Amino acid sequence: MSEKINVGIIGCGNISEAYLTAAKTFPIMQITACADINMEAAKIKAEAHNIKAVSVEELLQTEDIEIILNLTTPQAHAEINLMALNAGKHVHCEKPFAIIRDDGKKVLELAKEKGLLVGCAPDTFFGGGIQTCRKIIDDGEIGKPVAGTAFMMNHGVESWHPNAGFYYLKGGGPLLDMGPYYITALVNLLGAVKRVCALSAITFKERIATSKELAGKILPVETPTHIAGTLEFQNGAVITMVMSFDVWHHSNHNIEIHGEEGSMQVPDPNSFSGPVQINKRGVDGWHDVPLSHGYTDNMRSIGVADMAYAIKYNRKNRCSGELAYHVLDVMLSLIDSAEEKKFIVLESTVEQPAALPTALKNGELDKSPL
Repeated sequence: MSEKINVGIIGCGNISEAYLTAAKTFPIMQITACADINMEAAKIKAEAHNIKAVSVEELLQTEDIEIILNLTTPQAHAEINLMALNAGKHVHCEKPFAIIRDDGKKVLELAKEKGLLVGCAPDTFFGGGIQTCRKIIDDGEIGKPVAGTAFMMNHGVESWHPNAGFYYLKGGGPLLDMGPYYITALVNLLGAVKRVCALSAITFKERIATSKELAGKILPVETPTHIAGTLEFQNGAVITMVMSFDVWHHSNHNIEIHGEEGSMQVPDPNSFSGPVQINKRGVDGWHDVPLSHGYTDNMRSIGVADMAYAIKYNRKNRCSGELAYHVLDVMLSLIDSAEEKKFIVLESTVEQPAALPTALKNGELDKSPL
């Protein structure tokens, strides 16, 4: 095995730039090639980052590439993951893991059969903000978590995204688009979810794009754009969550966790930084908590780097397929609950990811998680 783990990207869309830039932080890995069904898009990224632009088939057949980074649209995630595994590659994909449970299960089963690792975004919970919150809970600073809230509410992506249409198709919507950040952060903080219930709505039957690339285009809506749910975690905590593309403005905090001894405001789980605030029993008002961990810049690719460490040092990857499948199961169970008007008990569970050590140098991760 070479000193660096070689990575190839499939999908050179909007998010690829952040991955290509952050990947350069980690000496353990290097992105060497990229592919896209639009070869021109691949060539632009390749030229900008001094890597090769190749076809998807050629990328999968490149012997020295060990990890495929799958940055395609959600509807293609499972298909590309299966192709990568069948080519003998480990694979890390953008969120969500799949858009139906059966596809997610197929990926997990094939990875196990072939002895390969599979992983999935988000990796923002590696950031200093969420890891500081994890340490606060693990250290007992706010006592046993009992309740909380999670809000992601805006008016959609059609005003800025150059390819907004898929966000409103099956597999899109605020829950499958942004829910992975919030639910992954909550599982990292609290552990696995036990059961859920929810209500949902499609407020606008179609959207009119105003981005430069799609200005005036009508976007049909076929997935719920407002979901209000309750998540009961295995540790007993009850979290109220709202994911919406139907809200113009709001003033709710992204995530709050309330424990027996105090409360904590958790930063935006779609970022790597803070602020983090706590308000404990007997204390007057909220106060800032200094971040205990690094990685506060836009570090998308840190989950891929963690997979590279897992490959090299024979340990688990934190952004595991099992974690991603559990998050998918939570999201689809919320949708099922809204449709069926009943509580849904999760069929899946997952171990809480290992917390990051506090003394990591920039560009490094741990060889053996605690």
